[in-house]
Amino acid sequence: MAPVPSTMNPTLSPPAPGEAPPVAQSLPPRWRQYLALTKPRVVQLIVFCALIGMLLAVPGWPDWRLVALGTVGIWLVASAAAAFNCLVERQLDARMQRTAWRPTAKGELSGVQALTFSALLCGAGCALLYLWVNPLTMWLTLATFVGYAIVYTVILKPMTPQNIVIGGASGAMPPVLGWAVMRGEVGPESLILCLIIFLWTPPHFWALALYRTEDYRRAGLPMLPVTHGAEFTRLQVLLYTVVLFAATLLPFIAGMSGWLYLASAVLLGLRFCQYGWRLWRHYSDSLARQTFRFSILHLSLLFAALLADHYLGVALAMGVF
Repeated sequence: MAPVPSTMNPTLSPPAPGEAPPVAQSLPPRWRQYLALTKPRVVQLIVFCALIGMLLAVPGWPDWRLVALGTVGIWLVASAAAAFNCLVERQLDARMQRTAWRPTAKGELSGVQALTFSALLCGAGCALLYLWVNPLTMWLTLATFVGYAIVYTVILKPMTPQNIVIGGASGAMPPVLGWAVMRGEVGPESLILCLIIFLWTPPHFWALALYRTEDYRRAGLPMLPVTHGAEFTRLQVLLYTVVLFAATLLPFIAGMSGWLYLASAVLLGLRFCQYGWRLWRHYSDSLARQTFRFSILHLSLLFAALLADHYLGVALAMGVF
């Protein structure tokens, strides 16, 4: 579950670009420190994509009890993965302006506390999914936890500039998890949604890396702008937005959606490509920040359009309109 960098309020998040970190008068309450470990904004997007997978998996109205149980279980395991990431990267986070605010980086929570918290969340989430949803969803969710917390965080991130590309596979899994909640299987439709997120991840993260290059360089992380330069990275962002645009048309081509989704995908895709083109031809840190922020909006609106299109079809089939 590769994370989307957080943009929460100052008590839980880093300062805005160019601003000095706020001076804390006292430590925040303990529960806020634990909450910060779960990266709420990151997990929010993960759970949203999983929820879309659940709702698209059934032709009509879903079993809301199953939806609620699946959502809570996935949220718990995703939060556990975020907390484990904070634990593993606490020394690295302390060297980066973007992450130095985290409780583990500041020493407000110890390694044992973070590990215990992560283990409890993961255990509770896996138990819930196994007992009240289905074993397949539990195993897929646990595999996603391992893919992000171990394969991406521990192995890929410090080793290769393609960390985001390879590690993006775990971050793309939420729709597959949601589909498995409702169907007890992995369908080709869920893999299309997984592909969209997989292709969305590199331009999203590289836009951030472009205006945070020195931060990553000081931390010793081989992000693409550090190893291959800004110009090469900007070109890769543009190329990925084009490939992503093509992939977002697949739900319509495969018969998963109708014209409402297609129109939304075209408009959002062209806008993202425009950001990619401008970033390549006329770079500025401000534009990179705008591209990064739009990428989050792009994915959210794309999946919302897919959901709206789905229930429009349900309503038409029921003769509501």
